[in-house]
Amino acid sequence: MESLPELINLLNNTDKKLFRQFLQRKNKRGDVKNLQLLDLIETDDIDNLKKLYDPKKNNDAYYALHKRLQDNLLLFLSQKTFESNHSDTYDALRLLVVGRFLLENHVVKIAFKCLDKAERLAEQLEQFNLLNELLQLKVQYAHLPGAENLEALTARFLQNQLHMQREAKLNMAYAFLRQELQEIHLNGKIVNLTTLMITTIRKFKISGQDLMTYKSIYQILFIANEYAAIQQNYGLIERYINRTDQFMQGQPDKNQSYLFYHISILYFLANFHLRRKNFEGSAPYLKQMMDLMLTDSHYYALFYLRHQLLAALNLFFTGFADDAIALLQKSLSNTKHRFKPEDIEDIRICLTMFLALCNDRGSLKQLTLLTRADAWYERKMGMLWTIRKNLMEILVQAQFSNIELATSRISSFRRRYKKYLLKTSEERVLLFLKLVEKHLLKPDVTSETGYRKAVLDLLGGIENSDIFTLSFIAWLIARWEKKTAYKVLLTLIEDGN
Repeated sequence: MESLPELINLLNNTDKKLFRQFLQRKNKRGDVKNLQLLDLIETDDIDNLKKLYDPKKNNDAYYALHKRLQDNLLLFLSQKTFESNHSDTYDALRLLVVGRFLLENHVVKIAFKCLDKAERLAEQLEQFNLLNELLQLKVQYAHLPGAENLEALTARFLQNQLHMQREAKLNMAYAFLRQELQEIHLNGKIVNLTTLMITTIRKFKISGQDLMTYKSIYQILFIANEYAAIQQNYGLIERYINRTDQFMQGQPDKNQSYLFYHISILYFLANFHLRRKNFEGSAPYLKQMMDLMLTDSHYYALFYLRHQLLAALNLFFTGFADDAIALLQKSLSNTKHRFKPEDIEDIRICLTMFLALCNDRGSLKQLTLLTRADAWYERKMGMLWTIRKNLMEILVQAQFSNIELATSRISSFRRRYKKYLLKTSEERVLLFLKLVEKHLLKPDVTSETGYRKAVLDLLGGIENSDIFTLSFIAWLIARWEKKTAYKVLLTLIEDGN
C-alpha cells in the first residue's frame, strides 16, 4: 500500500486541488469514495481508513477502490507531465501526435509540416526511438500528395536504425556496468575499472566513435565517479577525467539539446577536483554549471542543491567555514517540494558535519532532522553514505558528552554493519570505531603514545586520504591537540594528507 502515498507526495498543493477536480469530473455516481480515501491517505489516518471499508468484511471493495484511485492518479500525472513539460523532446512528441491526427483526418499539408518540424527536433536531440516512429509514419503515408520521396525516407529510416542499435548497445553496456558496481558496492567484488571498461566495450562491440557523445561521456563518468567513491580514491579515474576534458574542449559552450548531460558532466568534473583537494580547479566547473543552469528553470531546480553542496564543500575545505555553513543553511531554507529528498539529505548531513567539526552544538539539532530509517538511506543514498552518517552520529554524541548514547550507537553499528564491512574488506572502519570506543571508555587514553600512533597511522593509507575520511581522523587527533577538529583538518589538508 506504500505506492499510493508515494504518488500523492509527488503533488504540490495546487496539483492536489487539480487532482480533486479531475476526480470530481470523472465521478458519475454520488457514492464514490475516492475523494474520502484521498483525504485519509493525505492525513495518514489509519483508523478511519479501516472505517471506510471493513477490511475483514469487504477486502475486495477496498482494494478495488485503492487501485482505481491509483490508476486515476497515474492518468492525471501523465496528462500533467505532458501538458506542463516544455522541453524540445516533448515538443517533438506533441507534433508527432498532432501530425498523426491530421493525417488520419486528411489534413495532409499541415500534417507533414508538423512531422518535418518534429523530425528536426528529434534529430537534434538524438531521440532515435522518437525518430523511428516519425519516419515510420512518414513512410506509411508516403503515397499521399506532398509526401517526401520514398527512397530518401527509406535511406533515413535505415540510417536511424543503425543509430538505434548503437544506442541500444551503449545502454546495455551502461546497465551491465551499473550491475557490476552493485557487486563491488554490496558484495566487495574486486574489480579493476579500466579492465572492466575495456571488457564491457568489447563484449557489446562498441566502437571508439560511439563513445564520443554527451550521453556516453556522461554514462562513463557516472560509472567512474561511483567507482572512485566506493574505492575512496579519485586518482583511479584520472584518465577518464582527462579524456572528458578533451571531449568538452571541442564542444559548444551552451548546447541546449544536451543540457542535462552537459551540466552533469561539469558536476562530475567539479566533484573530481574537489575530492582530489584541487579546490581551485573545482571552482571554474561550478561557475560553468551555474551559467548553464540559469538558462533553463527545470535544470536549475534539478541541479541547484547539488551545485550548492559542492560550492559549500569547496568553501569549507579552503578555510571559509562560516560562509560554507551560511550557504547550506540558505539552501535548506529554500528547499521546495520539487527538490529530491536525497539531495536535501545530502545537504543536511553535510551541514551537520560542518557544525560538528567547528564544535557547534547546532550539529545535534541537525542530527535529529535526519529522521529516515537506515534501510531508506542504504537504498537511496548507498551503504557508504549511510555508514558515514552513523559514524558521524556516534562522534557528535560523544563530542557533546552524550557518552552512553554514543556507546549504544557503537553497539548498534557493529550489529548492523560489521559483517558487511568485513565482507567488503573495510576493516579500517572497525579499527577507527575501536579507537573511538577506547576514547569514550577511557578519555585519558589520548595521552598514551601507542594510542596516538595508532590514530596517526591511519593517515598513511591512500584510502584514508579522502577529504571525508580525513574529517573523521581529524576528530580523533583533536581530542589530544585541544583544538577544533576543523583546525586539525585544515592542517592535514595543507600538509598534503
